[in-house]
Amino acid sequence: MANTNQIAEIASLIGEPARAAMLAVLMDDKALTATELAREAGITPQTASTHLARLVSGCLLKVEKRGRQRLHRLATPEVARMLEGIMQIAMTHEIQQRSSNPKEVALRAARTCYDHIAGRLGVAIAEGLVAQGALELDDEAAVLTEHGIRLLREIGITLPLPDTRSSRSARPVCKPCVDWSERRPHLGGKVGAMICVHCIEKGWVRRIGGTRALMTTPIGRLAFRNLFGITV
Repeated sequence: MANTNQIAEIASLIGEPARAAMLAVLMDDKALTATELAREAGITPQTASTHLARLVSGCLLKVEKRGRQRLHRLATPEVARMLEGIMQIAMTHEIQQRSSNPKEVALRAARTCYDHIAGRLGVAIAEGLVAQGALELDDEAAVLTEHGIRLLREIGITLPLPDTRSSRSARPVCKPCVDWSERRPHLGGKVGAMICVHCIEKGWVRRIGGTRALMTTPIGRLAFRNLFGITV
C-alpha cells in the first residue's frame, strides 16, 4: 500500500496546472512531443521539458523514441483511470456542472478515456451489455459472460486467449472505470479497448480533431441500436 508521502508526491505532480493540462491531453492514449505538449499547456518547450521529466520520474508518463523524436504518453491505463476519477470529483462543483462549453458538451456525449469509450456513449454500451446478460458490472468489478463472449465474436471482436505467462501486472480483460461525467461505470480493460478500436474501424464513431471527443455517425447509431440495444 502506498504511504502518505507517495500519495502526496503523486498529488503534487498532478496539482500543477501545466502538468495537469499535459496529462489531460494525453488521455486518449496518443503520444506527443514536448513541443506539442507545451503548446497545449500554454508554456515554453523548455518549461515543458522540466515538467515532463518530473512526470516521467513519477511514473505517470513514459517516453517512446521514434527516430529523432521523443514522444510522451500516459504510463499505464491506471494513470488514465486516476485522472478520470479526479475529473469526476472536480465536476461536482456546481458552476462546472452548469457549463455549456461546446467542447465539454461533446466530451460528455462521447470521448476516449485512454483507449476505451467514455461519456454517455461508453456508459450506454456497458449498460446495454449488462441488459443483454453479456456483462456483469458494478463499480468494483466487470466480468464478461459466456453469452458476452459469443456476442462480441458475432460482432467481429474475438478476445485473445489468456496468456499463462502474464504477471500480476498484466492488464485485466474487463475492468470498470467510473465515468467522471455520468458517475456510472463504463467498460475499460482489454475488452473496452477492443470495442473502441472496433467502433472506430467500422466508422460507428469518429474522432473530433484536436480533442478526446467522439462523434457518433448515422451508421453508428444504427449499429449501437441493433447490437447493443441503445439509442444515442
